[in-house]
Amino acid sequence: MPLLGCIADDFTGATDLASMLVRGGARTVQTIGVPDRPLPTGDADALVVALKSRTLPAEEAVAQSLAALAWLRSQGCRQFYFKYCSTFDSTADGNIGPVSDALLEALGSRFTVACPAFPENRRSVFNGYLFANDVLLNESGMQDHPLTPMRDANLLRVLQPQTRRPVGLIDYRSLRAGVEATRARIAELTTEGVGIAICDAIDNSDLEVLGKACLDLPLVTAGSGLALGLASAWREQGVLSSAASADRLAPPHGRRAILSGSCSKATLAQIAEAKAHYPSFRLEAGELMARGGALVEEAIAWAARQDAATPVLIYASSSPEEVRKVQEQFGTQQVGERVEQALASIARTLVQEQDVGQLLVAGGETSGAVVGALDIAGLRIGPSIDPGVPWTQPLSGGGRPLSLALKSGNFGSIDFMVKAWGMLA
Repeated sequence: MPLLGCIADDFTGATDLASMLVRGGARTVQTIGVPDRPLPTGDADALVVALKSRTLPAEEAVAQSLAALAWLRSQGCRQFYFKYCSTFDSTADGNIGPVSDALLEALGSRFTVACPAFPENRRSVFNGYLFANDVLLNESGMQDHPLTPMRDANLLRVLQPQTRRPVGLIDYRSLRAGVEATRARIAELTTEGVGIAICDAIDNSDLEVLGKACLDLPLVTAGSGLALGLASAWREQGVLSSAASADRLAPPHGRRAILSGSCSKATLAQIAEAKAHYPSFRLEAGELMARGGALVEEAIAWAARQDAATPVLIYASSSPEEVRKVQEQFGTQQVGERVEQALASIARTLVQEQDVGQLLVAGGETSGAVVGALDIAGLRIGPSIDPGVPWTQPLSGGGRPLSLALKSGNFGSIDFMVKAWGMLA
């Protein structure tokens, strides 16, 4: 039976979490949505259900999350993990609070933790404040997400309006005092009636303490970092099935391609670096809105003419200023959907008609659209390219497997798109 059942609120976030579990030695399978058919999950230690619920209305996000929970419980999972972004992305009404409330109620539990910290990617929490790249989140350049802007770094202040339960804090002093002190703090908060506790975490040692302290909680909520702490506790208990081979995949094959719809600062820098090495084609959003399928066909034809031995880069990424201008002209939702549809169509053609067997996708919404277009129901998680971004392969399908990397916009080093292929080999 799997040890852990996970519910992630977007596709790249799910892959990020699965990568951390594999790195900790837990064999991990990721599903795309709640499965509606049997999947060969094998001897997985953890199952991760990837939803696309982060920006849905709260009622829809709750319904999808409860459906995922029901499926995970049917698979025999013992503990559950609600995964959101390490920048705590949310709207004023949710969805972190409403989903956490619903999961707690469904599990009959009174208390959970909220720990978005991921120190290796320079996301830390101190005294309840979220830092990104060593500055407060609202000063980091990550505060201007087009759909879920985060203008307040105080997580207690962000979360409390979203939940019916009192919000408390497990600060760094408890964590630095050790596992028993952290358990005592959890007991204290529970007695006080606190339902969700924001957790400090400055480095991986804090996550390891928190993971051990939370082993008996029916539900944890977090970014991907806490998975390292849970996996560390499992290793100590000797309950993992085959930690040494947790990240093993079949050998790669075929042409290589990169598709990007992310407009994050990190992805824009990665694209600039990749353009110095690979041929590239830009899907400018305004032109895409005007020309639609004609521009998509032009990109596909361009890719077919490139040297098969060299990766190709097709990107719709733009600066925040350019994105705002196009959104003002055509509408935010319409632009987002057109970009997703275009890149999904290109991905399907590259894989099915141009022998692309190694595909790197940047952006959470883009990744969701691509896996939908490729009709991928589940993924086995392989080796990491950078923290939180692994290579994966579909669970089933005849012939040679597709190697797929799904990257959250803000993740990865500047040379991510260049070094990724060597990690797979």
